[in-house]
Amino acid sequence: MWEYSDKVKDHFLNPRNVGVIEDADGVGEVGSISCGDALKLTFKVDEDDRIVDVKFQTFGCASAIASSSALTEMLKGRTIEEAEKITNDDIANYLGGLPKEKMHCSVMGQEALEKAIACYRGKPLEEKEGELVCECFGVTDVEIRRVLTDHHLAAVEDVTNYIKAGGGCGKCQDRIQELINEVTGQTPPVKEERPRMSNIQKIRLIEETLEREIKPVLKQDGGDIDLVDVEGNRVQVKLRGSCSSCSAAQITLEAFVEKKLREFVLPELVVEEVRS
Repeated sequence: MWEYSDKVKDHFLNPRNVGVIEDADGVGEVGSISCGDALKLTFKVDEDDRIVDVKFQTFGCASAIASSSALTEMLKGRTIEEAEKITNDDIANYLGGLPKEKMHCSVMGQEALEKAIACYRGKPLEEKEGELVCECFGVTDVEIRRVLTDHHLAAVEDVTNYIKAGGGCGKCQDRIQELINEVTGQTPPVKEERPRMSNIQKIRLIEETLEREIKPVLKQDGGDIDLVDVEGNRVQVKLRGSCSSCSAAQITLEAFVEKKLREFVLPELVVEEVRS
């Protein structure tokens, strides 16, 4: 589905420092299994504030595992002061780059590190500032403005790739676009009026998109997908093959299947997996 560097593949297939340090000096947990990605980072520090041991546990895709593994290798031997300067770009660069759709995995590593360092110092991270924009992933306007500025982003899709905002129900995408316009000075795009589509036309277009844009990509990784039902703008599908047992199935549905159907059929579509 995506092109990965040899280093990403190595850290995915042979992850370093997997596990939990029971008497850890620093503990950082981010994400949730229900959202598709979760990471727990633990480390041990010596009397000189130098990290002497670090371990991780990750639930997520290949990029999440590789990013977490890489982060632990980067942390070994560093002082806390040196460690807190590590950014998500540093993690991605260490791996030889990540697909833009997977940059949120390196961001997750940076966030776990920030929490672990705060835990070590006995100073919990401050409550998030600003307006809650993305309820699905708990992202505020302050975080969106920061990622727009730090990484020179200019599209809702790019914001989703970095911090997942907009990748859930999609209701916040208009607000994200407003923030992009404010930060970048872009002129708000003119929305095109789409002709009304009958349910039969919608189903046919969904089936065509599945066959042309989605199934060929999934089959490259030994997976497949079937259309089960369409109720209004809710599209029910069933994943098959390797996709049905993949821990990153939810990410595949949101970041790939739903994205393609919104692009080629209707932007309001929401994809749901049928497991029975």
